[in-house]
Amino acid sequence: MQTVGALLPRIAGKSLGKQGLGEAQLVQNWAAIVGPRLAQGTSPERLSFTHGARQDGTLKISVSAGLAPEIQHSEPILLERINGFFGYRAVARLTLRQTWVPRRPPPPRLRPLQPSEQAALEDQVANIGDEALRAALARLGAAILATTRK
Repeated sequence: MQTVGALLPRIAGKSLGKQGLGEAQLVQNWAAIVGPRLAQGTSPERLSFTHGARQDGTLKISVSAGLAPEIQHSEPILLERINGFFGYRAVARLTLRQTWVPRRPPPPRLRPLQPSEQAALEDQVANIGDEALRAALARLGAAILATTRK
């Protein structure tokens, strides 16, 4: 058995090309970074850097035609959010490519867990020693239980 993090570069390497794990996480977390409304009409395409540097890069974004003026107007805020996601000044400017961006389905609404479900979930993860892993597995279990129809 291997961790997903160890397998991700090999699995996603062909589709991401020279982009690394940080760029893959940018794509995966795009809606959380720019907000759900802007994420519906935008999609990050490529993050490029000059001379092998890993800062002050240019992020190319596909944008639905109607959102392009709003994205241009919001560029300073978006750059702050993107760089906050990376934890350093990874992106210095955005370039926009107006195109059709397919709409992503909204995430499913999670129902509140019943007290019995919550107690059973806590029992299942109680023996896990690593607190961060235990919390992550509890969140995953709660999401699975909350989306399962009974």
